[in-house]
Amino acid sequence: MIVGGGATLVRMGLLALFWGSSFLWIKMGLASFTPVQMTFVRLVLGAGVLITLCYAGGHRLPRDRRLWGHVAVAALTGNAVPFTLFALGERTVDSGVAGVLNATTPLWVLLIAIMLRTERDLSAPKIAGLVLGFTGTLLIFSPWQASFASWDALLLLVAAMLYAVSFAYIGRFVSGRGAAPIALSASQITAATGLTALAMPVYGLEAVHLRWEAAVAVAILGIFGTGLAFALNYRILSDEGPTTAATVGYLLPVVSVLLGALFLDEKLTVPVVAGMVVVLAGVGLTRVRRRRVEPPAPVIVTAKVPAAP
Repeated sequence: MIVGGGATLVRMGLLALFWGSSFLWIKMGLASFTPVQMTFVRLVLGAGVLITLCYAGGHRLPRDRRLWGHVAVAALTGNAVPFTLFALGERTVDSGVAGVLNATTPLWVLLIAIMLRTERDLSAPKIAGLVLGFTGTLLIFSPWQASFASWDALLLLVAAMLYAVSFAYIGRFVSGRGAAPIALSASQITAATGLTALAMPVYGLEAVHLRWEAAVAVAILGIFGTGLAFALNYRILSDEGPTTAATVGYLLPVVSVLLGALFLDEKLTVPVVAGMVVVLAGVGLTRVRRRRVEPPAPVIVTAKVPAAP
């Protein structure tokens, strides 16, 4: 697949870095913040960036109350809950493994489409990719080993499922409603901030033992991994389309695994590396599309009329 010019490639590289490094920043931020506290701070910072970009671009947040209701559902399933689950899961799970499990989201998207009967092109490669992807997930969990993955790892898998639910919901109830993509993005993160604020009195009032590296990590997570990343994603979507934007997902687990190994001394075990390769192969197969066979053009036979004598 050929993507756009150099500017698009730079945006794709930055997006892969911002999102792929998020799992590193989450792990570092846990040194000072509880999962709910971290989610709230990253959403506040991300919302600030997106609202600024929205109004700087001459757009406004939507005013339709019904649309805001749909945005709130998307924010709950696509931001507030999964962001918190990833922070909860990374208390015991390596950041690299978190990135690999996040890469299963396209598999859940396809599975949901099959369950809702909205997937019309259920080809053999897609079915094979679905089976292969979940086989890779099984390799990562390695239930046959004594060091079977913890419940925290299952939380990460649930977060990936929720991302898929959010994508399906956004496609059906949020997109194509007349609002600019950056305005929808800003609205979604703003709504997620408000929803997380509701949980702060219950789960977010623990004392913060602030360490500078944790504070920097959460700041980067909010500004770059949430605010600018969402803006870049919507820019790539509008410029190049969803297929090009989706290819960034192939880079995220690679980035997360490498950063975890380099900066957190996380071990690259055989099951994790093998699982990552198998999951990415499965995701790749689910994106194989059947070639449309164009019907042959009709042959028109014209009789040759004899010339007049």
